[in-house]
Amino acid sequence: MCQLLSNRRMYKIATEELTAKNIKPMKQYLIIILILGAALSCGRRGIGSSVGGELTGISVGRVWDEPTPYNMVLVTRGSITMGPGETDSLWGITIPTRGISVDNFWMDETEITNSQYKQFVYWVRDSIIRERMADPRYAGDDFYKITEDAYGDPVTPHLNWSVPIPWTRNTEEEEAAINSLYKTHPITGVKMLDATQLNFRYEWFDEAMAARNEYRPFLEGTATNAPLISKDTAFVTPDGQVVNQTLTRPLSSLYDFVHTRIVNIYPDTTCWVNDFPQAHNEYYLRNYFANPAYAHHPVVGVTWEQATAFCEWRTLFLRRSVNKAGVQVERYRLPTEAEWELAARNANSDNRYPWESDATTSESGCYQANFNPGEGAYAADNHLIPAKVRSFKPNQFGLYDMAGNAAEWTSTSYTASGNALMSDLNPEYSTRVAADDPTPLKRKVVKGGSWKDIATFIRSDMRDSEENDKGRSWIGFRCVRTQTAGSR
Repeated sequence: MCQLLSNRRMYKIATEELTAKNIKPMKQYLIIILILGAALSCGRRGIGSSVGGELTGISVGRVWDEPTPYNMVLVTRGSITMGPGETDSLWGITIPTRGISVDNFWMDETEITNSQYKQFVYWVRDSIIRERMADPRYAGDDFYKITEDAYGDPVTPHLNWSVPIPWTRNTEEEEAAINSLYKTHPITGVKMLDATQLNFRYEWFDEAMAARNEYRPFLEGTATNAPLISKDTAFVTPDGQVVNQTLTRPLSSLYDFVHTRIVNIYPDTTCWVNDFPQAHNEYYLRNYFANPAYAHHPVVGVTWEQATAFCEWRTLFLRRSVNKAGVQVERYRLPTEAEWELAARNANSDNRYPWESDATTSESGCYQANFNPGEGAYAADNHLIPAKVRSFKPNQFGLYDMAGNAAEWTSTSYTASGNALMSDLNPEYSTRVAADDPTPLKRKVVKGGSWKDIATFIRSDMRDSEENDKGRSWIGFRCVRTQTAGSR
């Protein structure tokens, strides 16, 4: 009733004012309609009301529906009993079991292949060449680096990827810039990439660490005593040496949680002779990563540090192509041990392997994975070393080679206590280590077993470990990405 009287009063006042200003009746009518419309909409209960009304929430806008990432499958949220279901005194398996749950995530269908990893290697190679094309000490060509926008205003210098590298018909300076990344083998005379120069620099913000209670009071200005933090930094010395170091110092700002790492990303192809010192594996040393015949085999000889750098580059590479407002792209990363195990076991605690039975052979007598059945019988499954990906059937999620072929890095730090130190919700155990820390602290969990392992160690509930800076001929990796909320 009060609202009705208020509107009548407004109508009367508006009519008197418009008449006094000698505005014609028709125009008066239109103006009054606009005034009353505005008044009614402002006084209406609901969205947009500044006076009062029912609780309706704000307008959520458009929610981005994330498409399926290329060559990835969705592992839906689930719960399993993590770890072996029994104690095996023969193998000394004493890992505790624990019920855990993980949320939705995307996972690569296969292990990262040589072909896919070479895309990373070539990108790093081309970025270095472009830097040198713009460097006055080499070609000094300004076209390869962007320093201002279309209006002539300065921007953060970055590489111009739209200008192709002149591999042929180049100037003497351009040829020198390209050749600076290559070397000639002193014995064979073969021109080859200088793998020691293929370094990838990346930064990451440790948002979870910055949110911890021991740091928040200082960052929010409610505490004056700065707690100690560990910050990873990296730089290249004047003589070209890469230095990664961890600094321990009092917290000064949020930027102390931005870390830097420089990683040499070329796989260790010598792993084939160093992992098997009394074997004739020189052919694999020369061919496994270099020969196109192995393009679709899993990349091996990659350290945990290199696999992590690959995930960071893959995120960077995708986000540069998806540069739209409102589009949320989670970063690529290595799977946690819990995510990997749930995915491999089809979210079923009764499954020891990615398939439903406890046998390593199918009903027709064929092996269900690439592994070593025992007594050096590597070729019993028709494969001697890592097989081409997708050589065996996928599990129920559509994931290939989750048992055998190449064991796989996870993001989880290794501890003999296993999952006892982890939460039961999206479990993860992570430690940050410095270069000079003891070897046991550098170990990361490896899952799935490999082409060289016996049946026990390709079980999905088993775990192994390796130092984070060691590349092995039996260890590869695959990436995961958390599914965004709008797609659920």
